[in-house]
Amino acid sequence: MSRLRRSGSALARTLEEAGIIEESRLRPTVDLAWPRIVTGLAIMSKQTVDMALVGLVIGPTAVAGLTLARAFWMVAKFLAIGLAGGTVALVSQNYGGGDNDRAAAIVRLSVVLSIALGIPVVALFGFGAEALVGLVGDDPESIGHGAVYLAVVAPGLLFEFLNLIASRTYAGIGDTVTPMAVRAGGGLANIALSATFVLGLDMGVAGAALGTALATFLVTVVFAWGMTGRNYVRGRGASPVPLTFSGPLVDYDLLRQIARVSTPLVARRAAQGLVVFPLLAIAATFGPIAVAAIGVGRQVRALLESFSWGFSIAASTLVGQKLGAGDEGDAAAYGWGIIRLSAVVYVLAAGVVVVFAGPIASVFVNEPEHQALSARFVRVAAISVVALGVDGSITGALRGAGDTQIPFVAALAGLYLAALPLAWLGTVVPALGISGLLLALLAETAVPMAVNLWRFRSDRWKEVSRSYRPTPGD
Repeated sequence: MSRLRRSGSALARTLEEAGIIEESRLRPTVDLAWPRIVTGLAIMSKQTVDMALVGLVIGPTAVAGLTLARAFWMVAKFLAIGLAGGTVALVSQNYGGGDNDRAAAIVRLSVVLSIALGIPVVALFGFGAEALVGLVGDDPESIGHGAVYLAVVAPGLLFEFLNLIASRTYAGIGDTVTPMAVRAGGGLANIALSATFVLGLDMGVAGAALGTALATFLVTVVFAWGMTGRNYVRGRGASPVPLTFSGPLVDYDLLRQIARVSTPLVARRAAQGLVVFPLLAIAATFGPIAVAAIGVGRQVRALLESFSWGFSIAASTLVGQKLGAGDEGDAAAYGWGIIRLSAVVYVLAAGVVVVFAGPIASVFVNEPEHQALSARFVRVAAISVVALGVDGSITGALRGAGDTQIPFVAALAGLYLAALPLAWLGTVVPALGISGLLLALLAETAVPMAVNLWRFRSDRWKEVSRSYRPTPGD
């Protein structure tokens, strides 16, 4: 046995002895999670590189502009993530129950819905970029940078919608390696393209946006090969629930199921995306430097959230497949194990970022006074990501069961009853000031985690899942 395998086995035994996750469940979890973590890092690195490039080349106003534009990109992407969440829940349960044809029909319908959703969003962002960014921003220079970025990057959203469906389809069948390879390749392409356009061709913010849009399109092209049932290399990568248009585009029974599962997810994600606008508007009252600082903090947190990409999708897939097979006890054991494992990982990751917050902030901004404020936001964002990561695992387990309504309510509570009022309080209580934004970062993740943890402990999600499982013998 190699030294690496011995170390892995020792770690697995340690985790089991500590009561975190059983060794027999750790491997399936890790096998599903690590490719998604790499995928998340690849995707989030694109945004991070864009922000770092324009920050170092142009300055804080460009970082503020990208922060404003990214808010619109993310609210649209969150809608697609919600739809894709319904896809992975239903694909995993039907695939786990042996009904591949029904799983393939779900994929086909999800693609149709993504295109129908994506086209009007692209048109809105492309033609209304300046007006939209102007609704949030307060600094003309920042608004200009943000409008250029949003208009140029907008076409990439349609391809991102399709990429999300493809990624979740592979996750639903238990294959997270294929989307990892495709997404990682897209991340590298984005870095190369953006660096070429911004540094080599001096295209500024437009170059960063163009690099992101082109890389996203390339990922869609590569995904299309495997999603239509073709292998990539060595007989691997073909989806066992291939996308075809030989059947009906709309199955109304499946449409109702997707609507029931996805609507709360879409609403939850929309709530998460929309709350950023008033938060940025509040930050804008403190000036573009504050907008840039909160943008840096949230971007670092988004990069750390990549771990949750893995744990959340592992929880959805494993819990969904076990429920589809009728094994509720094993589904619960997987859910709790992944929740505890994610807590350990996030405490360690957050600790590292808190220690190195200063150097991390310097990657995005040059001026010492701007770095100090950005470092404060990075530290608080790192602390808040612990609750965010644990909540991601809980939500993933609930999503695998098709129980998506409570996470939606929990997100609303954290965002609109806790985070937003705290941020606003900083504008009316001088002693609090910009610290209100820091408290908002903590509240928006802690409240949903507490609510969703209560829901998972109640076991009501098992009852919810029974209405979505394939009928034995079908």
